[in-house]
Amino acid sequence: QVQVVESGGGLVQPGGSLRLSCAASGSDFRFSTMAWYRQAPGKQREVVATITTGGFSNYADSVKGRFTISRDNDNYMVYLQMNSLKSEDTAVYYCRPLQGGPWGQGTQVTVSS
Repeated sequence: QVQVVESGGGLVQPGGSLRLSCAASGSDFRFSTMAWYRQAPGKQREVVATITTGGFSNYADSVKGRFTISRDNDNYMVYLQMNSLKSEDTAVYYCRPLQGGPWGQGTQVTVSS
Protein backbone atom coordinates (compact mmCIF):
# COMPACT_ATOMS: atom_id res chain seq x y z
CA GLN A 1 0.00 0.00 0.00
CA VAL A 2 0.97 3.62 -0.57
CA GLN A 3 0.79 5.88 2.45
CA VAL A 4 0.71 9.63 2.04
CA VAL A 5 1.23 12.88 3.93
CA GLU A 6 -0.14 16.07 2.38
CA SER A 7 1.14 19.58 3.08
CA GLY A 8 1.22 23.08 1.66
CA GLY A 9 -2.30 24.31 2.24
CA GLY A 10 -3.21 27.66 3.71
CA LEU A 11 -5.19 30.85 3.34
CA VAL A 12 -4.82 32.68 0.04
CA GLN A 13 -6.65 35.54 -1.64
CA PRO A 14 -8.65 34.99 -4.82
CA GLY A 15 -6.31 34.98 -7.79
CA GLY A 16 -3.43 33.71 -5.70
CA SER A 17 -1.38 30.53 -5.92
CA LEU A 18 -0.46 27.60 -3.72
CA ARG A 19 1.64 24.50 -4.22
CA LEU A 20 0.55 21.36 -2.45
CA SER A 21 2.95 18.51 -1.74
CA CYS A 22 2.28 14.84 -1.14
CA ALA A 23 5.01 12.69 0.39
CA ALA A 24 4.36 9.04 -0.39
CA SER A 25 5.84 5.84 0.95
CA GLY A 26 5.51 2.24 -0.19
CA SER A 27 7.05 0.41 -3.09
CA ASP A 28 3.77 0.50 -5.04
CA PHE A 29 4.15 4.25 -5.57
CA ARG A 30 6.25 3.87 -8.70
CA PHE A 31 3.52 1.74 -10.29
CA SER A 32 0.56 3.83 -9.17
CA THR A 33 -1.45 6.45 -10.96
CA MET A 34 -1.68 9.16 -8.31
CA ALA A 35 -4.57 11.55 -7.79
CA TRP A 36 -5.38 14.72 -5.93
CA TYR A 37 -8.88 14.88 -4.48
CA ARG A 38 -10.74 17.59 -2.64
CA GLN A 39 -13.74 17.79 -0.37
CA ALA A 40 -15.53 21.06 0.20
CA PRO A 41 -17.86 21.56 3.17
CA GLY A 42 -21.16 19.75 2.60
CA LYS A 43 -19.98 18.20 -0.67
CA GLN A 44 -18.69 14.83 -1.76
CA ARG A 45 -15.00 14.20 -2.29
CA GLU A 46 -14.05 14.66 -5.93
CA VAL A 47 -11.05 13.93 -8.11
CA VAL A 48 -9.21 17.10 -9.10
CA ALA A 49 -6.27 15.74 -11.09
CA THR A 50 -4.52 12.48 -11.89
CA ILE A 51 -1.07 11.58 -13.14
CA THR A 52 0.13 8.25 -14.48
CA THR A 53 3.47 6.65 -13.76
CA GLY A 54 4.67 7.99 -17.10
CA GLY A 55 3.58 11.53 -16.33
CA PHE A 56 0.36 11.79 -18.31
CA SER A 57 -2.10 14.04 -16.49
CA ASN A 58 -5.82 14.65 -16.49
CA TYR A 59 -7.91 17.32 -14.81
CA ALA A 60 -11.43 18.04 -13.69
CA ASP A 61 -13.05 20.65 -15.91
CA SER A 62 -13.33 23.03 -12.97
CA VAL A 63 -9.54 23.30 -12.59
CA LYS A 64 -8.30 22.75 -16.13
CA GLY A 65 -5.86 25.45 -17.16
CA ARG A 66 -5.33 26.60 -13.56
CA PHE A 67 -3.94 23.53 -11.76
CA THR A 68 -0.92 21.42 -12.69
CA ILE A 69 -0.16 18.00 -11.22
CA SER A 70 3.37 16.60 -11.27
CA ARG A 71 5.34 13.80 -9.68
CA ASP A 72 8.91 12.98 -8.72
CA ASN A 73 9.21 9.21 -8.77
CA ASP A 74 12.76 9.19 -7.40
CA ASN A 75 11.71 11.08 -4.29
CA TYR A 76 8.21 9.64 -3.90
CA MET A 77 6.53 13.03 -4.23
CA VAL A 78 3.41 14.34 -5.94
CA TYR A 79 2.65 18.04 -6.33
CA LEU A 80 -0.33 20.19 -7.20
CA GLN A 81 0.41 23.71 -8.41
CA MET A 82 -2.74 25.78 -8.07
CA ASN A 83 -2.95 29.16 -9.80
CA SER A 84 -5.74 31.69 -10.24
CA LEU A 85 -7.46 30.33 -7.17
CA LYS A 86 -11.16 30.97 -6.67
CA SER A 87 -13.34 30.85 -3.57
CA GLU A 88 -14.91 27.65 -4.88
CA ASP A 89 -11.52 25.94 -4.64
CA THR A 90 -11.81 26.10 -0.85
CA ALA A 91 -11.66 22.51 0.40
CA VAL A 92 -9.54 19.92 2.13
CA TYR A 93 -7.17 18.45 -0.45
CA TYR A 94 -6.05 14.81 -0.36
CA CYS A 95 -3.54 12.77 -2.28
CA ARG A 96 -3.91 9.03 -2.89
CA PRO A 97 -3.40 6.37 -5.54
CA LEU A 98 -6.34 6.44 -7.97
CA GLN A 99 -6.95 2.73 -7.41
CA GLY A 100 -7.40 3.16 -3.69
CA GLY A 101 -5.62 2.94 -0.37
CA PRO A 102 -5.56 4.73 2.96
CA TRP A 103 -6.38 8.43 3.08
CA GLY A 104 -3.97 10.93 4.56
CA GLN A 105 -5.01 13.73 6.87
CA GLY A 106 -5.41 16.16 3.99
CA THR A 107 -4.39 19.81 3.81
CA GLN A 108 -6.84 22.70 4.09
CA VAL A 109 -6.96 25.28 1.30
CA THR A 110 -9.01 28.39 1.97
CA VAL A 111 -9.46 31.02 -0.74
CA SER A 112 -10.86 34.21 0.72
CA SER A 113 -10.29 37.93 0.76
